[in-house]
Amino acid sequence: MVAQEIRTENVVVGNGDLQIAAYLAAPVGEGPFPSVVVLQEIFGVNVHIRDVTERIAKEGYVAIAPALFQRQAPGFETGYTPEDIEIGRNYAMQTTSEQLLGDIQATIDYLKTLHYAKPVFGCIGFCFGGHVAYLAATLPDIKATASFYGAGVATRTFGGGEPTVTRTADIKGTLYALFGTEDQSIPLEQVDQIEAELKKHQVPHRIFRYQAEHGFFCDRRASYNETAASDAWKQVKELFEQQLQAA
Repeated sequence: MVAQEIRTENVVVGNGDLQIAAYLAAPVGEGPFPSVVVLQEIFGVNVHIRDVTERIAKEGYVAIAPALFQRQAPGFETGYTPEDIEIGRNYAMQTTSEQLLGDIQATIDYLKTLHYAKPVFGCIGFCFGGHVAYLAATLPDIKATASFYGAGVATRTFGGGEPTVTRTADIKGTLYALFGTEDQSIPLEQVDQIEAELKKHQVPHRIFRYQAEHGFFCDRRASYNETAASDAWKQVKELFEQQLQAA
């Protein structure tokens, strides 16, 4: 497929009294195009997340990345130093599952108001956003989810309570989960546990295990793995094409 010409803009998504900053990229044209919500790492809606949003738009989707730390740190974006990681983790710890789900649903509702966006939705997330994507997959509107190296899915949830994996039965769409076998933050037995739950609840899914570290998809991190990232992107494009473009 030839990459589509796109346009980008900064928009605001309303969730009650909360005004959520978001980065939107869309193909030029009337559409309507299916939509994908892009869920950030702990580093905010930074240059990498904006790049991913644009890459998805070039494949023929309306892509939007809401600021998931809007309550904690409006406008936050940072790099990948140990200090940046500490700050980002602190903000992530202040989020709650219900707030995150509410913000993502508000983002979906915003997309429904765009005349060029078809009401067919997927999501993709990385790191913190990979865990959030697994959570977002439980929303009825989400037909396809790509969850990249989401730590803690099997052991905890945001704000406390039963681990996110216990919500697996609520996933109605197709989920692809992508992990690195050298990822120190996600033991392989947790990957196996997630896979077992997806099978148990008969959720359409695929699990990908790459010989790579955490953050292997981000070409701005030292852990970037070109081979794994390239294959992962191919899988994501296949998922969205089958589940969103065909809808």
